[in-house]
Amino acid sequence: MELRELGGTGLRVSAVGFGASPLGHVFGDVPRDAARAAVRRALDLGVNFFDTSPYYGGTISESVLGDCLRHAAVPRNQVVVATKCGRYKDEGFDFSAARVTRSIDESLARLGLDYVDILHAHDIEFTHLDQIVNETIPALQKIKESGKARFIGITGLPLSIYPYVLDRVPPGSVDVILSYCHFGINDTSLVDLLPYLKSKGVGVITASPLAMGLLTDNGPPDWHPAPEQLKLACRAACRAL
Repeated sequence: MELRELGGTGLRVSAVGFGASPLGHVFGDVPRDAARAAVRRALDLGVNFFDTSPYYGGTISESVLGDCLRHAAVPRNQVVVATKCGRYKDEGFDFSAARVTRSIDESLARLGLDYVDILHAHDIEFTHLDQIVNETIPALQKIKESGKARFIGITGLPLSIYPYVLDRVPPGSVDVILSYCHFGINDTSLVDLLPYLKSKGVGVITASPLAMGLLTDNGPPDWHPAPEQLKLACRAACRAL
């Protein structure tokens, strides 16, 4: 598996990462033995980057991923673990400094780790972006200084959120961004933003290459936001391959 430098973090991450939302039963039930087998197989194939969130399955994804990594007995320094804060299944969105600060401790307990490599503010478009600039990112920086997260980032669907935030925080405040559904065969719009992100020294993770199930034979889950016409067109295209 090819390893790539992630922006200016110094982290060398596998070109393909393991998105752990399915471990939270987001796309259907995943028995524990199947989850462990999937993580073990990923490790055997050279995957070293694992991404989760307290939102996925209402904290289940974090707990199961932690169990799977312990079961695999992989040394901590051989994996890059990312989680998120600010979005919760029961609470909704809360990007306040107090909640973000409490969130990392909860995540570490579920994962069974002393630190995460990356802590993202999750889907920041669902709050006023000035709160992210003025409150959330400073709180994340304090978490980084504490050693509970090595690097910090932001995630969200609209690409416009990234320049808005990055142009308003001191250089180097944000280490990584995670964009999803904008770098696949049906949408390549992230490409246009890459020179800007590189100029900011920000590492880029692109998630959901299959557009959250849109580009699969089975099609997306019921909650998928794509218009029905697009869902049908993508399903027909997948079945024609």
